[in-house]
Amino acid sequence: MASVFKTFLNNDITSTRTLLHEAIPITGSLVSGTYGGNTVALGSEPHIKTYTHGMFQSVYDYPYLSSSSNHIFDIAVGFGSGSSYSGNPLVTSQHNKKHNMYSQMAQLMMGHDISGSVRNFDEDGNLVGGTKINEAMFLNFSRLLVKDEIKKGSFNLELGVMGDYSQAANANFTQRIKLTDASGSNGFFVNSPVGEYGVLYAQTTSHPSTPNLWAETVGTSTTHPAAGLIFYQAGVAVISGSVWNDDALGGILHNSNTGETALLSNSSHTGLAIITGSSVNTVSDAIRSRIYNISFNNTTELNSTVYFCRAGHNEFNYSANVTYLTGSQIRVKNQANDAPRSYVTTVGLYSADNELLAVAKLSEPLRKDPTNELTLRVRLDY
Repeated sequence: MASVFKTFLNNDITSTRTLLHEAIPITGSLVSGTYGGNTVALGSEPHIKTYTHGMFQSVYDYPYLSSSSNHIFDIAVGFGSGSSYSGNPLVTSQHNKKHNMYSQMAQLMMGHDISGSVRNFDEDGNLVGGTKINEAMFLNFSRLLVKDEIKKGSFNLELGVMGDYSQAANANFTQRIKLTDASGSNGFFVNSPVGEYGVLYAQTTSHPSTPNLWAETVGTSTTHPAAGLIFYQAGVAVISGSVWNDDALGGILHNSNTGETALLSNSSHTGLAIITGSSVNTVSDAIRSRIYNISFNNTTELNSTVYFCRAGHNEFNYSANVTYLTGSQIRVKNQANDAPRSYVTTVGLYSADNELLAVAKLSEPLRKDPTNELTLRVRLDY
């Protein structure tokens, strides 16, 4: 009887890598405070979870006390050491927590410089000079949505930039801008401790003249102002406070635009903004109420090893099954001079010391006899 085992040759094994993508839409009606209808007060929605530490809040797709709910993302705000708010007595609410949140995120995402100091978030991503994002909001997306990473070039975040908020009329969405990593597929950076990241650029998505983005020509990607960063593997979006301010306040909106609110202001603006006297939860509510839509494609990396199991014409023509013989006779032979044959149902992958590691089942038995050869392709995914 032929041997049951056969050793793979080098060209019998190959590896492949496949990227699977899934579209993730997060509608503004879920995030911005309309989940429970217009009668639910902003900040008390059943799908928004707040914590006693008050450093961030969590958004769920369903009331978070329900076993059916899924965590979508966390939202927080903060300012760095380069901000005019750092150590500023004007910040009367949770000064240290806002500073610590920024420092924690910057340390994780940007790392340290050669002197050991934590790098601030850089607007253009090159870490050499340039404008820093000193006040920011942070969206930490759930691993359930991001999977292995956010697909480069697929991230879109649309925000309302009106100052007034009306939950019933959605008045703050009359004027909107969209942040996108349009150049992320080939313009990303790799100088972060948590992997690759890209720059988020702003463009108008409502009326072409309201609001006007500072120094921007709509439709020309090279003139869209930078307004944040997206960290693909970490699943974190860092949004600059400049997206809600006009140029006079250090923001990206045109000075002729009216109605925007100084939710977070650039460090060049020393006036009051909501970040100074409001808690993190209150600021998070204000930001949530202005999220019109979020969408991106996630990525699942599927690594596979393919084994080509080859059975020659003179191999595996007999079965190792104990029921293959009865009374010293082969069950599947009618005449003594008939050619031997077997039916392949299972392929086992063994280690070098004959320890069974994996088993592959065929959808139906395959006949094997000296007149044919088989090549079975076994794929092991991990």
